[in-house]
Amino acid sequence: MQNLPSPHSVDQADDTALYDARDLILNGIKAEIVLDGQTYVLRITRAGKLILTK
Repeated sequence: MQNLPSPHSVDQADDTALYDARDLILNGIKAEIVLDGQTYVLRITRAGKLILTK
């Protein structure tokens, strides 16, 4: 598994990390995200929207 990019900032109130989606999607097409053994796919559409699918 690759290392995560560093967040651009962290909200001090609730420790929410801010990432640029393009830093997560290195090839410009898609990234796979795993949570509890389930794999999800994060995509950037041609219109610049994000889609997360299982």
